[in-house]
Amino acid sequence: MSGNYSEENIKTLEWKEHIRLRPGMYIGKLGDGSSLDDGIYVLMKEVMDNALDEYMMGFGKKIDVSIIGREVRIRDYGRGIPLGKVLDVASKMNTGAKYDSKAFKKSVGLNGVGIKAVNALSTSFIIRSTREGQTKEIEFKAGSVVRDEPLMASKSENGTEVMFIPDEEMFGNFHYISEYVESMLKNYTYLNAGLIINYNGNKILSRNGLVDLLNENMSKEGLYPIIHLKGEDIEIAITHGMTYGEDYYSFVNGQNTTQGGTHLAAFREALVKAIRDFYKKDFDPSDIRSSIIAAVSVKIEEPIFESQTKTKLGSKDMGPEGPSVRNYINDFVRKHLDDYLHKNSETAKILLKKIQDSEKERKAISSIQKLARDRAKKVSLHNRKLRDCRIHYNSNDERNFESTIFITEGDSASGSITKSRSVETQAVFSLRGKPLNCYGLTKKIVYENEEFNLLQAALDIEESIENLRYNNVVIATDADVDGMHIRLLLLTFFLQFFPDLVRKGHVYILQTPLFRVRNKKETRYCYNEEERVKAIKDLGPEPEITRFKGLGEISPDEFSHFIGKDIRLEPVIMKKTDSYTQFLEFFMGKNTPERQDFIIENLRVEEEMPEGENV
Repeated sequence: MSGNYSEENIKTLEWKEHIRLRPGMYIGKLGDGSSLDDGIYVLMKEVMDNALDEYMMGFGKKIDVSIIGREVRIRDYGRGIPLGKVLDVASKMNTGAKYDSKAFKKSVGLNGVGIKAVNALSTSFIIRSTREGQTKEIEFKAGSVVRDEPLMASKSENGTEVMFIPDEEMFGNFHYISEYVESMLKNYTYLNAGLIINYNGNKILSRNGLVDLLNENMSKEGLYPIIHLKGEDIEIAITHGMTYGEDYYSFVNGQNTTQGGTHLAAFREALVKAIRDFYKKDFDPSDIRSSIIAAVSVKIEEPIFESQTKTKLGSKDMGPEGPSVRNYINDFVRKHLDDYLHKNSETAKILLKKIQDSEKERKAISSIQKLARDRAKKVSLHNRKLRDCRIHYNSNDERNFESTIFITEGDSASGSITKSRSVETQAVFSLRGKPLNCYGLTKKIVYENEEFNLLQAALDIEESIENLRYNNVVIATDADVDGMHIRLLLLTFFLQFFPDLVRKGHVYILQTPLFRVRNKKETRYCYNEEERVKAIKDLGPEPEITRFKGLGEISPDEFSHFIGKDIRLEPVIMKKTDSYTQFLEFFMGKNTPERQDFIIENLRVEEEMPEGENV
């Protein structure tokens, strides 16, 4: 063991080298775009936040956004970066206007780091500022200047345009998912009435703020009209649906705080107090908040976030001289929600019945909860269904984003994954045959059915999704009819009883190759017919072709390629809060004739397709 420690051991990294060496400090995890919190969306958000700050200060009414392939362009129509500071803003750490609290009193970006991270992590980064008839443009590659244009005369409107292409060396074979991008952009408009975002030629705007957000994310109307409460630095929208769980959208200064924070905790607490006071009954908090769909937006001076990605608020106070976040939200909700319910007696009646119904269901299953919990604990002592990992998910610690559980069926498939997995971050849960179709059943079945009870215990989501032990819940089934059926049964279970898992982007489908094409020099794994045809063409005459019929046929050595750094995960995306109810009713309900007609009709379509075409 060497004990040398001298001046030569001390290293000083340039700003761009440090960002590329430790990207997690600046953008959280890297990822390939399959998860809504992957780094490529954080890069986009950092540029959008700067554009939005200009709008919030009263400069520019629109922002143009385009994504063509992997190239992102964002153009605002604000004041434009002072032309002599364009280079510094894009490439000098801790440089920005937001240190001047008078100019950016309630800003999103605060520390002068974000856009530098975008620059350092992009193969191409071009920044162009237009101001009072002149334009300054600079191009970078991985943070280094490759082109610095002199000032040029321009007839364009004032503003700043940024174009960047994330670095494939950092993000791998990444791709942007349009649903994630649209959701991000829509959130900006919900929080900023009058803002227009043109995304790939489509106009996005909102006139009713958070009411539009809830309506956009619900396929059916709530149990009662959306309660909309607004103050100088706070806006809240509330309703209840018919699903399990709690669904929240929280924001600080226009930033979507997907992991909540002090403001969301304060709202959940304030809601319970206000409801208890209004009805003069000591309701259980879970009964009040069950099936709630709500959005909360606050504006805070000099907010403190718990990470550079700004997904969780840590501020205790509304500002240096303001009240505490907790007291401010509690006072607002108590007064305005109480006033609203007194003025809207029909809504108050519906809300009361919803709370009482939740209370009845909770008490109905409480008698079997303890027995089921004890059974799960006893089985877990010698549970062969779960092969756990060492690192578990903690939403407060970005290092644990890789924590994953694979849910698979059968000893051979689970055995292959278990032998090839990373014991640090990847766990395996083995199903015994096909799980129960739980559509239309109450949550009581979760405790009575051993398979579901053990799965719930493994995920640790009985009390709250906030206890979730794995960031990625991956369904790993064979690519055949039986595998698809098991996949659908598991999705039914999650969507029926734990929809928050899907809403918050935790559930994925593991993509595994259908074919292996190889010759003596090279082996390629192909995930679809198109890749198979290309591999055959590239590898020359008469390569060996293997069709994988199931996960159990793939050796552990080969499986390590598919669940390692090149893992392909397909996210399960819920576009609307409760749209899945119609989906489940059709595919998993008792409408057998309609479903049978659908299958027959689609089989006919497939038979009529030309050879080589896919439905």
